[in-house]
Amino acid sequence: MDIGMLWFDDSSRSFAEKVRRAADYYKEKYGREPTLCLVNPETWDSGGEKSMPVEMRQARLVLPNHFWIGVEDDLRQVHKPEKRAVRPARRAAPARQAEQAA
Repeated sequence: MDIGMLWFDDSSRSFAEKVRRAADYYKEKYGREPTLCLVNPETWDSGGEKSMPVEMRQARLVLPNHFWIGVEDDLRQVHKPEKRAVRPARRAAPARQAEQAA
C-alpha cells in the first residue's frame, strides 16, 4: 500500500474497536471499503484478529497508536503510465562568434 489514511487513536478502546472506527471513517470519507491496515508492533494486539474488517499487518514504519489504513495495491490493477513519444534531442546553441574567433 503506497497511499492510505493515517489514523491516530491512543484511547482506552480495544484494539479491534480502534480498527473498526478507522475503517468506518475511511469508508465514509472515501466511499470505498479499506482492505489493509498497517500497525506498529507495539500497538499490535492479535486477539480478535479474525473479526477485523480489514487484513492486518505489522509495520515498524507506522508510529505507535497510529493505523495506516487503505486499499492494498493489486499489481493487476495498478495503472501503468503510458509511453510518451520520444522528443528529438535539442541542438546545441550555436557558439558565439567571439568564441569561434579565439
